[in-house]
Amino acid sequence: MVITFIMAAMSHTKSYIKTWQMEPIGIAQVVALTPKDVAIKFYDDRVEEIDYDFPTDYVAISMETYSAQRSYEIIEEYHKRGKKVIAGGFHPTLMTDEVLEHADSVIVGEAENVWREVIEDCRTKSLKKIYKSKIRPDLSGIFPDRSIFKNKNYMPIALIESSRGCRFDCQFCSIAAFYQKSCNYRPIEDVVKEVRESTNKTVFFIDDNIGSDVERAKELFRQLAPLKIKWFSQISTSSLDDEIVGLMRKSGCLGVLIGFESFNKANLAQMNKTWNVGMERYEKILNRLTKNKIFVYGTFIFGYDEDDEGSFKEALQFAIKNNLVLAAFNHLMPFPGTPVYESMRSRLKYDKWWLGNQCKFGDVVFEPKRVSAERLSELCYVYKKKFYSFPMMLKRAWGLRWCLLSHLGMMGDFFKYNWICNKETTQRRGFKIGKD
Repeated sequence: MVITFIMAAMSHTKSYIKTWQMEPIGIAQVVALTPKDVAIKFYDDRVEEIDYDFPTDYVAISMETYSAQRSYEIIEEYHKRGKKVIAGGFHPTLMTDEVLEHADSVIVGEAENVWREVIEDCRTKSLKKIYKSKIRPDLSGIFPDRSIFKNKNYMPIALIESSRGCRFDCQFCSIAAFYQKSCNYRPIEDVVKEVRESTNKTVFFIDDNIGSDVERAKELFRQLAPLKIKWFSQISTSSLDDEIVGLMRKSGCLGVLIGFESFNKANLAQMNKTWNVGMERYEKILNRLTKNKIFVYGTFIFGYDEDDEGSFKEALQFAIKNNLVLAAFNHLMPFPGTPVYESMRSRLKYDKWWLGNQCKFGDVVFEPKRVSAERLSELCYVYKKKFYSFPMMLKRAWGLRWCLLSHLGMMGDFFKYNWICNKETTQRRGFKIGKD
């Protein structure tokens, strides 16, 4: 039996955004669980053409909301050839009925506990419509099969999973909706083993919050320290006390992504992110990280009820003053299955914005209260370009000079990646979702 795995792109185009081309660890995890007598073929639609005529028995496709329209095009091509398609990922879990209008079968939630059943049903040609585990999987002893990544030309960074999910309940977040506000952890020894065996010593831990269990995170960092790697991840400000930051530095942490989102208390309450602290406390945390030579990529979300152009100015001033190495000025996106999507239904410009080629990347798909949808989209673009302008790069580089100079090659990397972000801000704007 042959199974072809597909990582769907947002759009079928030869000018795909480079920083979106990273290892699809989820597929590699499922491949690792596949019996050895099943032959595997893997296509990453983001980096290569799919050979629809390659002989296969079944197709397994990984879908996100942004890639849903393109996924349905791929499924249609396989259906023309008489192949059955199994869909998994965030979008099939949160929009199961819609996906079943296209795919033959859907895996709802995580695949680990049901994949063997799927394989056996494929063998007996008795595929079910829905596969769903009643419990979260035990992640111990599972290592992704990275052999499928050979010659794919991904970004030169190893993606490694330490934990999965998030205990917070941000109303805009599809992760919270998918994992139901829970977090699952791999054994630390498994994480360390995977890091040790990786050929790439620059690691991005794909955890949604690597500090969600503070004591576990501290032990992980202690065990990472002897491996002499460089790593990045995402973390909440609620985890960043003096001890954990010191251990992060000793273990090779170069930078973290922090979701500041907003400085407005009413907006934070609307997000259900009231644990985020005020600007003064943020600045103390950022100073602590900078003293430990850890860079910060800060993200901000705009489009909540209290936001206007002043919100952008405030965020930009904060980002420049505190020398954020990178920053994202994003508009709110109501993803299906999230509380925000349900609460904004009456304000959506089109109900299923991810379908019908009616939406481009960067479009605001709802009507904000204080600015128009078109103006909100424009402001996100304008303030990204301001942040990544050459004068602002120089100002931030000067503020970070001792931190940058303490890491070999980081001064060059700072300008390289800021220039890439500047360029991609323009490339992403208007990027088509679905048909090219």
